[in-house]
Amino acid sequence: MNVRMSSTALAAALVLGLAAGPASPALAAAGTGAPAAAGHGAQREATGQAPDTEALRAAIQGLPKDDATAALVRVSGSGGDWRGTSGVHDLASGRPADPDGRFRAGSVTKVFTAAVVLQLAGEGRLGLDRPVRRYLPDLIPAAYEDVTVRQLLNHTSGIPSVGSGGGPDDAYAHRFDLRDPVRTVREATSREPDFVPGTQQHYANIGYTVAGLLIERVTGDTYASQVSRRVLEPLHLKDTYFPGTDPAIRGPHNHGYQLFGTGELRDVTVWGATDAWAAGDLISTTADLERFTRALFGGRVVRGPLLQEMFTLPDASVREYGTGEPAAYSAGLSVMRLGGREVWGKTGGRWGYNTAVAATRDLSRTLVYSVNSTDAKGEGMNPTASDIVVAAFGAPSAG
Repeated sequence: MNVRMSSTALAAALVLGLAAGPASPALAAAGTGAPAAAGHGAQREATGQAPDTEALRAAIQGLPKDDATAALVRVSGSGGDWRGTSGVHDLASGRPADPDGRFRAGSVTKVFTAAVVLQLAGEGRLGLDRPVRRYLPDLIPAAYEDVTVRQLLNHTSGIPSVGSGGGPDDAYAHRFDLRDPVRTVREATSREPDFVPGTQQHYANIGYTVAGLLIERVTGDTYASQVSRRVLEPLHLKDTYFPGTDPAIRGPHNHGYQLFGTGELRDVTVWGATDAWAAGDLISTTADLERFTRALFGGRVVRGPLLQEMFTLPDASVREYGTGEPAAYSAGLSVMRLGGREVWGKTGGRWGYNTAVAATRDLSRTLVYSVNSTDAKGEGMNPTASDIVVAAFGAPSAG
């Protein structure tokens, strides 16, 4: 099986950040591209079906190719586990990709940020239905006085996005610029709201930028320190960290590449992430993200009723801003039916890197991948990432 999902179907699924556009000119030959280290413990059990190892192998075979230079995949669950690595560490050397390499997780960061906000709510240090302005009166103006903490997390705040709006060339020219989250929020809230808070859903980074500042105000500590103390350290996620102003990836990692309009493929591994901050600056590994996903879904990160916030969509009357499609985002996650199952997860995209975490609620199947996409910020769905998702869970299905 090697079914390819349409970009429309997948955009409604684990949503945003998996994108990689149309096929590009062929990459220079580098390495054999044969998948490696696959198939650990994939035994059929009474409690679950074994992963389709043939489909998973097919999904990542032949890298590097037009859309991606490497892929790291971990599938686990009651039916067994599978690990796969394909592609190259870098195009210059052509040596095999490091299966334990670190990568930019992009918007998967939002799951960590949401988890810490929910922990603080559980401690009574903030209220999900209370106005954000109550905690940040000097930053959130009266025009946004009705925006609640919950609305930040499920993208229904109505606060407009801000950004350069340029393409890859513009972004590349400013890749080392340092961005201040306070300034970003001030710029966003100086504009008219996109909609009345709570009436529509618009996926964007801005709500999580505010959430990061909210964490700092409530705790008197940095956002990165709080996530590290509350999540990374208890779960022993030793290869996960926040880069701050450092544009490099520390430790072992595979290079990321971006295809530019001229057809040039540039190494974009070294790239600042201060523009994303609490919405997308995390660096991690597939092993760490798998451990985090299992702990989160298992109730060991956010405990009690507050965990349900991560598996609850806004009211059915709330539609996606600009399209009218049903809302698909909860606090930190999104949902889709794949292979007849409800799958919750989050995707992320930084230049050169696409990432996803996904699982069924009962953890009978989990998926984590990093794909070194050559157009990680494109409009469509990366073909390699698409094939991985379908191989792991099955094709999109009706409710």
